[in-house]
Amino acid sequence: MPDILVQYEAEIWVSIGETFVMVGVSILAAILVGLPVGTLLFLCKKGQVLENRFIFSTLNLLVNITRSFPFLLLVVFLIPFTRLIIGTAIGTTAATVPLSIIAIAHYSRLVEQSLLDVPRGVMEAAISMGASVKEVVFKFLYVEARSGLVLGLTTSIISFISYSTIMGVVGGGGIGDFAIRYGYQQFKTELMIYMIIIMVILVQLIQFIGTTVSRVIDKR
Repeated sequence: MPDILVQYEAEIWVSIGETFVMVGVSILAAILVGLPVGTLLFLCKKGQVLENRFIFSTLNLLVNITRSFPFLLLVVFLIPFTRLIIGTAIGTTAATVPLSIIAIAHYSRLVEQSLLDVPRGVMEAAISMGASVKEVVFKFLYVEARSGLVLGLTTSIISFISYSTIMGVVGGGGIGDFAIRYGYQQFKTELMIYMIIIMVILVQLIQFIGTTVSRVIDKR
């Protein structure tokens, strides 16, 4: 191990842990909230089983507005809201708030797109057999779209990692913040390069796992 990595080993592990916390909370938010929101967007769309113009238009507008925000501006804009629910706008925990909000908007759109790829005949067959909306979603839609949902989540996770590098502006820490503070600002270019390598390896590993899982569960 290069001497500079040995010198900063403790700080590097802390920054990796901070990244995992921020990205981990974002993934939970994407699955627990983004998945239902994306599903509702699909179901309330014109011509779908729960067609509702008001709900669809409202959710669609919120998702579009959130996704159109430059992420750094979104972080700053949400500082009062973050302080309200967390008690502080500084630190790794506070950084999870804007990350979770963008995660929900990002993944919900990918969920909607994945469900739109499901052949319409699948839903029609399920409804003709007397399936409830809940059964249509969990026993038919999610089953048919599972490969796309996993790929969408994989893409989202990689985006979350990229977003996490910005969280240094609110003291969120993480690998990206460490690379900027120690590598760039202190002119330790070698250290910054090593941090970039770690990020690249992490992204490649996530992409490989996501692609493999998606291929295994795709029974089409």
